[in-house]
Amino acid sequence: MGFNFKEIFTAFMVLFAVIDIIGNIPIIIDLRKKAGHIQSEKASIIAGGIMILFLFLGQSLLSLIGVDVNSFAVAGAFILFFIALEMILGITLYKEDEEGAITATVFPLAFPLIAGPGSLTTLLSLRAEFEIQNIIIAVFLNVIFIYIVLKTSRRIERLIGPNGIKIIRKIFGVILLAIAIKLFAANIKALF
Repeated sequence: MGFNFKEIFTAFMVLFAVIDIIGNIPIIIDLRKKAGHIQSEKASIIAGGIMILFLFLGQSLLSLIGVDVNSFAVAGAFILFFIALEMILGITLYKEDEEGAITATVFPLAFPLIAGPGSLTTLLSLRAEFEIQNIIIAVFLNVIFIYIVLKTSRRIERLIGPNGIKIIRKIFGVILLAIAIKLFAANIKALF
């Protein structure tokens, strides 16, 4: 029990791949055009708050409905697997309806784009394997990175270009696919 750099780094990379803030730069730019302005600080804080809240209350919620963390982690592995396939193959298996958004900062940016089903499932899946303080640090590091990307999204898009964004998405997709398989294998053993 304690701070473990390897756990922090792994949790950071898993969340970074699932949130895919770099790959979402085109969506962020489109939201900026539609809404006129996105409050980067507010979006980052709300997304971070949702993730931390779910990290602590998600397990209690699961217990309330009679699902153990290992079962949820296996389900999370499937979600990560499909997110990875979307990233690698460039397909969309699930499309969130963006109409009726209250504000672009909260919806759909903070939730569900950043703190969405994939990242929330990932948090509980990580909780099955890592110490909670290491996951919290990984969440905070991701929130800082998300804030930086939101603030500089236009410059990043010009710098990386459309092909660079596609390459990054595919690289993180392969990493996420490997992590999903590892998560599935580790937790399926605990169920039997």
